[in-house]
Amino acid sequence: MDRVHLNPPPAADVAERADAHAVAPLLNCLLREVAAPQGASGARRVYRLPGTGRLLRVRGERRPTEPEVRVGGGWQRVGHTELVKLVADELRRHTGLSNHELPTEMIDSRDAVAALLTARARATPPDDPYLRSEQSLLTGHPYHPAPKARGGGPVAAWLPYAPEAHARFPLTLLGVREDTVVEEGDTSALDALGDAPPGYRLLPAHPWQLDLVGPELTEAFTDGRLLRLGTTGFDTWPTAAIRTLYAPGHDLFLKFSLDVRITNDIRRLWRHDLLKLRRTDTAAATALAALDGPAAWLGDRGYRTADFAFEELAVLVRDGFHGHLRPGATPLLAAALVEGFEGSPLDAAPDPAAWWEAYLRAVVPPALAAFADHGVVLEAHLQNTLIAVDTDGTPVQALFRDAEGVKLLPDVSRAAGWERLVYCLVVNHLVEIVGALAERRPGLDPWPAVRRELARHDLPEIAGLLTAPTLPGKTNLLLRWTNADGADARYRPLPNPLADTGVEPR
Repeated sequence: MDRVHLNPPPAADVAERADAHAVAPLLNCLLREVAAPQGASGARRVYRLPGTGRLLRVRGERRPTEPEVRVGGGWQRVGHTELVKLVADELRRHTGLSNHELPTEMIDSRDAVAALLTARARATPPDDPYLRSEQSLLTGHPYHPAPKARGGGPVAAWLPYAPEAHARFPLTLLGVREDTVVEEGDTSALDALGDAPPGYRLLPAHPWQLDLVGPELTEAFTDGRLLRLGTTGFDTWPTAAIRTLYAPGHDLFLKFSLDVRITNDIRRLWRHDLLKLRRTDTAAATALAALDGPAAWLGDRGYRTADFAFEELAVLVRDGFHGHLRPGATPLLAAALVEGFEGSPLDAAPDPAAWWEAYLRAVVPPALAAFADHGVVLEAHLQNTLIAVDTDGTPVQALFRDAEGVKLLPDVSRAAGWERLVYCLVVNHLVEIVGALAERRPGLDPWPAVRRELARHDLPEIAGLLTAPTLPGKTNLLLRWTNADGADARYRPLPNPLADTGVEPR
């Protein structure tokens, strides 16, 4: 378990650490999407920013630090605030567009990290390694300019519900008049969370959700369509997704609407996504159930809401681990392996090469088979993949989740589906685990094992993946700057490390 600090850390220490957490993903975006490499200057890599013509140099590769700009005849260090201004100036010139929201989000994200660091120092982390992994992401998405922004609201409004601060809290319980209920799928688990009076159905709510949309519901509370029924007698734990909560005693996940922009999207359960939920969830569940292996799908069973606040009050019911997790195995969030947490098996594996091969065997085959055999494109990125490990910390099973992110062929073309799968599985997921593993075990080259695992699968796209000079990298900085829809993925070619290992596909 992480050590609990009895005294808050010094403000200067918090500010420095918050800057470091915020600078790295912002630099990653800038260097991936805009900057042009110019070689090295000592131990630092140098880039030219094409819009402004400035030279920028950084230390490190996977998580760059200590940005400096060339001024006159020397290099000048820039902190996070100055970096935000530099990035905004560059993007205005680079795109010809202005954006006043994103710089504010970048600052908000950094300030949120500072608040989380302070709160975390006083908090007690969960004993359960699964919950600890879900609540470990202080940096968050390593290629997003504002991964920890919380909508710009006051800290007091969101901090009690922040997974990174080891929050846990009861659900608010509402009664919804029966003639206004809208539901689809199996929502029976909601009825076990409390008691509703005659003529009403139980509807749990995230307390932050109600804080955000409360004024819109005044009339419904007044005329009796909604009742306040108190809170659950048990706590739930926010996962890395923030709006998805886990109730361990009920072995149940619940996903809520939050009218807050987190990374690229307003995190509402949109009507169009809910209406296609049964189709995508059934397709993903069918694909994984047909596999000859232990991989599992945590199904989105159904949703319940009210017709007068369809999106605002929607709650989605997701499977827990019972019936899916291998006996004796411990699930862990894949993204937590990248960021690091107390008890991570990545830190303790006695044979990292064998550990990595076991990881690949668990994660890669089900994602490829779902695509090849069923036309299902899993959103197999770091936050939607759980890796279950045995008592020795060896990966034995992958569990995938989130029907909202699943794409089906032929709703999207095979080429577009493959590109999305490669981005989610390889670029967002495997590349990041490789980086964390190589950083901890400098003598290990993880890429030959990746190539061998991919080459075992008989897909026509594999040969191209193993020889292509580039892979698709999502451009989150430019997406946000141009105010593109969060689901409208755009990619920039990145160097393909799979093409340089010297292992030929079979």
